[in-house]
Amino acid sequence: MNAAVDAGAIPYDVAQVRAQFPILSRSINGRPLAYLDSAASTQRPRPVLDAVEHYETHLHANVHRGVHTLSQLATDAFEASRERVRRYLNAASSREIIFVRGATEAINLVAQSWGRPTLKPGDEILISSLEHHANIVPWQMACAATGAKLVVAPITACGELDFNAYLALLNERTRLVAMTHVSNALGTVLPVARIVAAARDKGIATLIDGAQAVAHQRVDVQALGCDFYAFSSHKLYGPTGLGVLYGREAMLEAMPPWQGGGDMIRTVSFQSSTWNELPYKFEAGTPHISGAIGLAAAMDFVESLGLQRIAAHEHSLLAQATDALSQIPGITLHGTAPHKAGVLSFTLKGVHPHDLGTILDHEGVAIRAGHHCAMPLMDLLGVPATARASFGCYSTAQEVEQLTRAVHKAREVFA
Repeated sequence: MNAAVDAGAIPYDVAQVRAQFPILSRSINGRPLAYLDSAASTQRPRPVLDAVEHYETHLHANVHRGVHTLSQLATDAFEASRERVRRYLNAASSREIIFVRGATEAINLVAQSWGRPTLKPGDEILISSLEHHANIVPWQMACAATGAKLVVAPITACGELDFNAYLALLNERTRLVAMTHVSNALGTVLPVARIVAAARDKGIATLIDGAQAVAHQRVDVQALGCDFYAFSSHKLYGPTGLGVLYGREAMLEAMPPWQGGGDMIRTVSFQSSTWNELPYKFEAGTPHISGAIGLAAAMDFVESLGLQRIAAHEHSLLAQATDALSQIPGITLHGTAPHKAGVLSFTLKGVHPHDLGTILDHEGVAIRAGHHCAMPLMDLLGVPATARASFGCYSTAQEVEQLTRAVHKAREVFA
């Protein structure tokens, strides 16, 4: 990628970016759509839609199993997408890139294929209080099956990981550190390089949930040094139903398959089976071919804009929204860490977040209202739910103003 683009030498033209997203031109309840729910799922740009349509209309066939032309073309496109993901993450080999259904399945794969054979009674898995359910429940299930214990590192009042407490919890029983890169509920960016380094110094394996990170910052898994990294396509402007598990090759080689079926085998008899090589050992059945092709197009799109430029744009909107909402009486902002991604979580006194979200929808503003699949974190915050506005490459200052006006209206309605 052109380094000058990522460094911000070219002005960021958000109108030009938005023109690539057909859905953003529509109205909701007679008002312009202000889509502020990108942390849940980003919209898809025209290059992604075109790439998927081209595959479906010109290339569709099953991969890896056919000698006919369409199958070979589909296989080439699918494997080129895997290589594209490898470059995006700077993985050492495409053998380390496993296509799955989403970040949730990626974490479950590690919990089942690495966790169950590895963990023993008394072992510990260390997570943080900021985790999405997808990085809690699989480990609870693995612990229940093996006798291991789930340990939770605390956070500070502003929503940061208490790093000293984290260090104190690392011990000879810790087998895995599994933490989010960016909190989906608060937007906190965790110091994952330091987290991984501290674990590696003690010989502890590491998994990073990068679902909220890959669309907003450069991720280099070799520099990071983690053993596993998981993310979802639909949070990176790609299709739904596809995710990626990066795994260090030595770790993946040592792990048994999680699911059995076609394409993950080398030989099958009624007595026994042997497994395919990486990455196919973990990809049972027909994969989401068009999803992988769409994800590759999404990565091309994001890098054409420049990740640093996207991050700077989103940070300016976060600052604008933080300033505007904090001036509204009755608003409480949740998660005020100094290092945040474009996520603003808040509550309005006397108004349930679901009611707030409904009023905002009437004003054309799409936000997320609920526990954000982070119920333990909501318990720590002392709230049942929050309203969450989240920004993407296409978000605008005008949408922040629309959000602010809508919150004022909700306050008036419920006053």
